This record gives sequence, structure tokens and C-alpha cells, in this order.
Amino acid sequence: QVQLVESGGGSVQAGASLRLSCAAVGRTFSGYAVGWFRQAAGKEREFVAGISWSGSNTYYADSVKGRFTISRDNAKKMVNLQMNSLKPEDTAVYYCAADRFGLGLADGGYDYWGQGTQVTVSS
Repeated sequence: QVQLVESGGGSVQAGASLRLSCAAVGRTFSGYAVGWFRQAAGKEREFVAGISWSGSNTYYADSVKGRFTISRDNAKKMVNLQMNSLKPEDTAVYYCAADRFGLGLADGGYDYWGQGTQVTVSS
């Protein structure tokens, strides 16, 4: 069992930046792909970004390419999502999820999920 905790959400104006963190509790998630997902009010959950278990591969939704960067630091048991040039349409609850030996793809088998952190972007 892998416990994940997201942090770093908040309320910002359009164009601002936020850095979300996903921390593993009690153990490292080295060996797990980690994906970031988001769910806006009234919408289905969608894939935002993912990073493979090795850290060698990253993937992004088209809507965030060039603005968001996913990275991992296994020694710190942490995966980060740097979000720049935020837009109102980025407003959502953001979740991180882990997939053992996954590639970080949108359709990976993410078995462990965090509780989510709210990101609100005002125009």
C-alpha cells in the first residue's frame, strides 16, 4: 500500500504559478509511475501529466504542454508538478496517483490515489 499526499494548491490569478507536490508516506514510490489528474466541478477526471517509474519518460495533456512540468525526486519521496501561466480553465481538484512500474501514461493502471488539492485560478 502506498499513501500519497498532495500539497501546494491554492488560489491565484491567471498567469501565476503554483508548484504541487505529491509525497509518499511511509515508503518510497521509487518503482512507481506517478500521474497527476484533475477534476473540475461538473466534469470528469482527466489526465494532466505523468512520469514513468524510471523518471525517463514524461507525458502531458495537450492542454498543459509547455506550461506544466512534472518531475520526481525519489530520494525525497516526492513528485512535483510545476504549473506556470495558469489559466482559469486549470481550476480543479488535482490528484496524484501511483502505478507500479508504470510508464506514466494517461491510461496506466493507477492503483493508489491521494486526497486531492484544490487549485483555483481567477481571471
